Amino acid sequence: MIKIPILEHRNFTFFVIARFLSTIAVQIQSVAVGWQVYQQTGNTLDLGLIGLAQFLPFACLILIAGHFADQSNRRWIVASCFFVELLCGLLLLLFARQGLHSVLPIFAVMALYGAARAFMMPAAQAILVNLVPSENLASAISVNSSLYHLAVIAAPPLGGWLYLFGTETVYSVVTVLLSMSVLLMLPIRMRSVFNKREPISLHAVLEGLRFVRSRPIIFGALSLDLLAVLFGGATALLPAYASDVLHVDSVGLGLLRGAPALGATVTAIILGFFPITRRVGMWMFTGVLVFGGATVIFGLSECFYLSLAALFLIGAGDMVSVYIRHNLVQLETPDEIRGRVSAVNSVFIGASNELGEFESGFSAAFLGLIPAVIVGGVVTISVTFMCMLAFPVLRKMDYFPKV
Repeated sequence: MIKIPILEHRNFTFFVIARFLSTIAVQIQSVAVGWQVYQQTGNTLDLGLIGLAQFLPFACLILIAGHFADQSNRRWIVASCFFVELLCGLLLLLFARQGLHSVLPIFAVMALYGAARAFMMPAAQAILVNLVPSENLASAISVNSSLYHLAVIAAPPLGGWLYLFGTETVYSVVTVLLSMSVLLMLPIRMRSVFNKREPISLHAVLEGLRFVRSRPIIFGALSLDLLAVLFGGATALLPAYASDVLHVDSVGLGLLRGAPALGATVTAIILGFFPITRRVGMWMFTGVLVFGGATVIFGLSECFYLSLAALFLIGAGDMVSVYIRHNLVQLETPDEIRGRVSAVNSVFIGASNELGEFESGFSAAFLGLIPAVIVGGVVTISVTFMCMLAFPVLRKMDYFPKV
């Protein structure tokens, strides 16, 4: 039997299992919600509104959440967020049993989930240092990231398959998994490494934003990721593509949702063996160009397998960008403001993902499904070249900064 030394740390093991189960639950829920809403309304704008409903509370709360992640008990923050996610799953299960004539209650639940996600992201990113000794932190990050990507790959096909048995079955599984996540967080004990508490204030909350703005390389990397995914995000439209273009059922949708995660994971493994050490800036821009080009291919495709391959490349290109951005943020951020900088990072990620979903749905409602995806990919490629001109320090960066 293979032993993984980092899993001998009980508190860390409980946390990563809890996060693994919650990630599976959320991914299953995401597939079900998208398919359910589109099957009920047939309107691509509603797919975009799912993202907008999550983004608005997320954007309002994330900077405050970063402050709390630096000043409060991160275990209780994460556990509370799991509980709110569980409440969301229970509400969706209740709606499924009662039957819905409107999708507005689903949007309300997604807004509640967006609020929980705002507090979850910075706390979950910063908690590992509280669970393992500093010399084991790299291993903890690796295992945590690997399990997360495994969940993101496996859960969407599982969600699509479960949907064949009805929405009640899907949301019942979601609530069971999230209940387990909450229970696993309760016995965890953390190493206290909190910094000196400071009262919440606008100055303290905006500290992370000021830090990012003062670092042209980090600001450029985050801006590139935001603009690229904002215009090039086609994943929100997958329920419509699966139903109307590729003519597959919820299982096919699950496979489509899992393809980008598979591409990202394969790329992450390759980068683990062959890390990027030179021409860092150009590698980042290349990754985004691959992302945009693959989006165009996906928009043009009417073949299920070609669409899977395009989505795989979308995930691969995105992972190159994520890998470089994550390293830049971690290498240049002091620990005492790590939660707040993680919150700013989360703002850019959330804006690009959830707001990008709204942009995609809005564009599809007015341009049409296929033109919206193709235009989004072309705009992503154009934005990448503009960012190359706007952030020459990032374009010319050869090595990662030294600690």
